[in-house]
Amino acid sequence: MVFRSFLCTFAVCMNQGRIETITTRIISTTFIVVALAVFKPFGLDAWKWQGYVHLIALGVIGFSICMMTDIILKYIVKMPRSFKKGAEYIIRRNLWFQLINTPLVALGICLYRHFVLNDRVQGNQFSVVNFLETLVIIAFCSFAIGLYWRFKFRSKYLAMELEETRLLNEELKEMSEKPRLQELTLTGTTNESVTLQISHLLYIEAVGNYMKVCHLRNEQVRTDMLRATMKQMEETLQDYPMIVRCHRAFLVNLGQVEQIVSHSGSTQLLIKYCHESLPVSRSNMAQVKAAIKQGYSHTPSI
Repeated sequence: MVFRSFLCTFAVCMNQGRIETITTRIISTTFIVVALAVFKPFGLDAWKWQGYVHLIALGVIGFSICMMTDIILKYIVKMPRSFKKGAEYIIRRNLWFQLINTPLVALGICLYRHFVLNDRVQGNQFSVVNFLETLVIIAFCSFAIGLYWRFKFRSKYLAMELEETRLLNEELKEMSEKPRLQELTLTGTTNESVTLQISHLLYIEAVGNYMKVCHLRNEQVRTDMLRATMKQMEETLQDYPMIVRCHRAFLVNLGQVEQIVSHSGSTQLLIKYCHESLPVSRSNMAQVKAAIKQGYSHTPSI
């Protein structure tokens, strides 16, 4: 029964996602067709009432290519449509969609101009100039419809970001890494070194040619400077999965993160004891999330 219920829920989600995708593509294609009907490029005004038939045909071509682009993204680029992966993933996927779809739609319309519209209106032959002309028109329409969808789903994206941040904070609170009592010595290219318990490390910051090591000693926050590189620090700490790189200039101990704060597309980690905020770059966000989820999944039951 549980498995059957899961299958039913999965099928409903799949159907809802497919319907939403088709609806979005129909609205986007209709917008472009209406824009073409208003400005009548490619000599469409010469066809009189037949021009509307051609507009419908162009709409079918555009819709078909949009669906084909979704298939390319899903199976070739490996970016399926999913709201569970967060707003950043959706925005990045939409950008890839426009980069792939726009030239394909322009190519499809150019071929239609060459084989169908060229009989009555000269100058519709397939050429580089006509392709660039069509590409500019479709790119402008895609940009306009992209702004519309971004505005329409903005509140949904923000809600997703807040929910994702909330879940990560819950996982951080419930995560209880076993205390590591062994000492670790961090060394640089000179004679300086810092010896500390790994659970007392807060973060490491790259400051010029030095590494600023922020850690606890006798329940007080202390900072030490080492002449070293970030790569050296990463190699030394690679056996500790809860210490990850959150930014090009920061290594952070996720066990010492008090809260994750997300605001206006930026994410920061609030560190315990010193209450400093470390930035999380987009390129490192996936690594931070994976480390938190991995630590959460290994949390022992109480």
